[in-house]
Amino acid sequence: MFKFRSSKMFVVLMVLVFATAAFAFAATNTVPASYAGEGASATSGYNVTNVVYNLNATTASNIDSVTFTLNAAASNVKIRLVTTGSYYACTNTSGFNWSCATTAPQVTVSAADELRVIATQ
Repeated sequence: MFKFRSSKMFVVLMVLVFATAAFAFAATNTVPASYAGEGASATSGYNVTNVVYNLNATTASNIDSVTFTLNAAASNVKIRLVTTGSYYACTNTSGFNWSCATTAPQVTVSAADELRVIATQ
């Protein structure tokens, strides 16, 4: 009878040890506050007008820059003139007017096959 009691006590003791260890691990976790959410808003594109391709004065087959006007304010604007080519950063010249240098790498008239404008608010 004593043997049966000691084996029961051993099992109870082991359960308590594992429960204490599990609680100790769980008690040491610290999770910072965070946010999660979902929302939607209307997104509309920009209208691009007054597009001008400025050719190089010496080599007219090179496009040195492109200028254009957007219909609303933007903070970051880039263009691409060749489908598989580089994007060029643009600078705001005034109001909704933008200018994009296309000389590094140099774009040529024969290679230009698109005007892709990417603009964000």
